[in-house]
Amino acid sequence: MRVVIADDAVLLREGLVRLLTEHGHEVVAVVGDGEALVEAVVAHRPDVSIVDVRMPPSHTDEGLRAAVRARHLVPRSPVLVLSQYVEVSYADDLLATTGGAGGGGVGYLLKDRVAAIDEFLDALRRVAAGGTVLDPEVVGQLFARRRRDDPLRELTPREREVLGLMAEGRSNTAIARSLVVSDGAVEKHVRNIFTKLNLPPDTEQHRRVLAVLTYLRN
Repeated sequence: MRVVIADDAVLLREGLVRLLTEHGHEVVAVVGDGEALVEAVVAHRPDVSIVDVRMPPSHTDEGLRAAVRARHLVPRSPVLVLSQYVEVSYADDLLATTGGAGGGGVGYLLKDRVAAIDEFLDALRRVAAGGTVLDPEVVGQLFARRRRDDPLRELTPREREVLGLMAEGRSNTAIARSLVVSDGAVEKHVRNIFTKLNLPPDTEQHRRVLAVLTYLRN
């Protein structure tokens, strides 16, 4: 894969460059601020960008805001946020850019919760392939913002559980293993979720993205 890295921590950047090149990937740009990230994505059209949330000048949410801008300029450009922090507002904006068929992969992982190199590389591949990969802590904080007018109110507790696992980027088979049920049972829950959320008929992947966005925004 062709990768852009955006992080102002030099040691982390160099570590990521070494890790990725050792596993056969090409790092096409390494930048330390949001504006440079946007320029790199536009110039290189990478397979995936790895982005920190807090970068110069204010060290608040520049990375996420830049990732959102980059996705608007280069639609479907995959982004994996790798940060110590959950920035809820712009995380929601970033996830919103996945709307529509073929909306492009998005991931948000917390640095101190990435347990193994293989786990990180797998998440990177899944995002580059158009998937959604979210740390459970990110899911939890976004879920905590649920509005009183809850479109999920019709879902059963089990359907909410299935939707939460979908939000973590898990396949039906992985959800079945986690809940110790059959694949068929999960497929039935997923169909019920689509029906209760009034999602329009479309590709399976598009409806999954819309369902996850509904879950995270409420």
